[in-house]
Amino acid sequence: MEKNKFKAHLALLGANLIYGANFMIAKGVMPDKISPSALVVIRLIGAGFLFWMIKLFVRESIDKTDYLRIILCGLLGAAVNMLLFFHGLSLTSPIDASIISTSIPVMVLIFSAFILKERITNYKLMGITIGGLGAFLLVWYGNKTEGTSSLLGNLMVFGNTCFYALYLVLIKPLMIKYNPISVISWVFLVGFIFVLPFGIDDLIHTDFGAFTLQTYLGVGFVVIGTTFLTYLFNIYALQHVASSVAGSYVYLQPAVSFILVTVVSVLYSDTIYKSDINLVKIISCLLVICGVYLVSKKPKPKHIN
Repeated sequence: MEKNKFKAHLALLGANLIYGANFMIAKGVMPDKISPSALVVIRLIGAGFLFWMIKLFVRESIDKTDYLRIILCGLLGAAVNMLLFFHGLSLTSPIDASIISTSIPVMVLIFSAFILKERITNYKLMGITIGGLGAFLLVWYGNKTEGTSSLLGNLMVFGNTCFYALYLVLIKPLMIKYNPISVISWVFLVGFIFVLPFGIDDLIHTDFGAFTLQTYLGVGFVVIGTTFLTYLFNIYALQHVASSVAGSYVYLQPAVSFILVTVVSVLYSDTIYKSDINLVKIISCLLVICGVYLVSKKPKPKHIN
């Protein structure tokens, strides 16, 4: 049992290191080499194909009563969510995107309270307030700076966190009822159908001949690493640790982005990310992390005398 828990923590560590690196790597190929919409189409095709290959070994059918929820999850979690994230990331800073994305647990709590009628404790209410303040500060800052931050980009990334959080709440009953591989396979297929009309023209007109080895590696990282492997890592981890434990690893993502930006700034003195880390972003990051911690904090059990 302890060995499985150790492996689960390694899986969560690996998944969130990949997520943290994704902000810088995906930003590196957009929009100069490939448009955000085209990258989303490739992501859904590549990772969706891999999921369906695994699903061939999972003999399971979806009840007709769950079709509408599957379609809605595909629209929110694999179409709108991805389009907003990659378009937002292409406009704003990797640091901004990584900090805003860590507010997902806060948004999940808000939607759970409205949809699943889950009770919001004082700790969670305080976490929502503090985390929301951090996210708002960073989004607002994107309109006040001439650096790599962007108001529109930050708003898109925040929209991505909202839709993804809603997707996580809606998909939870399906994940309990069916094999997770079956659910995600259908979600990716539906998402691909929704995204194709928005990305097919960009994909056709992508100049793949201009791709360097670095570009191919970046796209491959997004498809295999950020999408396929992280999902498998999270599925395995959630079988052995609580979801609150898994959620706490989200703190790593802005830390990884901060480190990568710093390393790139040192190696390439003329990089556009040279002044990407500043006091406002550090304060925003600390506020969001504090908010997520309070949201994830379990209330102390009451002692009965």
